[in-house]
Amino acid sequence: MEQSATLDIETLKITQEQFILASQSLHLQRPGCDAVYPVGLYGWRKRCLYFFLLLLLVTMIVNLALTVWIIKVMNFSVGGMGNLQLSEDGIRLEGISEFVLPLYVNEIQSRRDSLLVLRSEKNVTMNVRNDQGQLTGQLTVGPEAVEAQCQRLEVRSKDGGRLLFTANEEEVIMTTEKFTITGSEGAVFGHSVETPLIRARASEDLKLESPTRTLTMEAPRGVEVSAAKGPLKVSGRKDLQLESTEGEILLDANTIQLGSLPLGIYTASPTQASQELAVYEVCVCPSGKIYLSPAESSSTCQAMSNICLWS
Repeated sequence: MEQSATLDIETLKITQEQFILASQSLHLQRPGCDAVYPVGLYGWRKRCLYFFLLLLLVTMIVNLALTVWIIKVMNFSVGGMGNLQLSEDGIRLEGISEFVLPLYVNEIQSRRDSLLVLRSEKNVTMNVRNDQGQLTGQLTVGPEAVEAQCQRLEVRSKDGGRLLFTANEEEVIMTTEKFTITGSEGAVFGHSVETPLIRARASEDLKLESPTRTLTMEAPRGVEVSAAKGPLKVSGRKDLQLESTEGEILLDANTIQLGSLPLGIYTASPTQASQELAVYEVCVCPSGKIYLSPAESSSTCQAMSNICLWS
């Protein structure tokens, strides 16, 4: 039993070459498979995939065409975009440009052969701020007024050297040789005016008027009022006072007329009056009032005249 169980191992060994030759000679047939499973996309799934690929290709072509069209229309280049050109000095814009949000720049300058126009539907406002962001100056050009808010406003000549006008909280100074007012109603000053000369045009009259208060002209070395080619008229509703504290009042003219002077009455006796005389003399009361008195061989001026008594 043991001899039959212990087979010779050497007899049972088969080399690899013999096994291959034996298998080829025997032509062993493997059992066939009944179910076949295809690999890949078929049917409507395949058509949908091709459709999406085609749609993606068309979208890419349209985007590429739009990008090329935008680049051509906007005129993109290495130096800028359309009317916008970039340089080392800054940005240069040609034509009309519109800014929706605030613009922060150091300088805005137009071309030499054109004007700089700032246009807005409401107003144009330019602000100046310091390092801390505080507002130090503002210029607003609106439909009704032009407002400037600053500590000092200066207007200079075209060369920038001569100061023509300056204004601050305390005073307004004009350094021009001539300041002309062409309004039909003239100029109204609420307070005092300091000037070396007030002169009207050659074909117009000069009128200094204070409708409700007094008109005062003062100067440390004198006030000169002259009319070279016309009459000089000084009138007032109440008293007209000419006063000289140290000098004299000189009326120098070929003809001096004092109109509407009252006529005083002089007689040797109080009951007789001389009304037939056509020659009169000018008398002055102690109060300074002037009146006329009939002229005779001697002066008829009386300190106790009715004009002086009732003045």
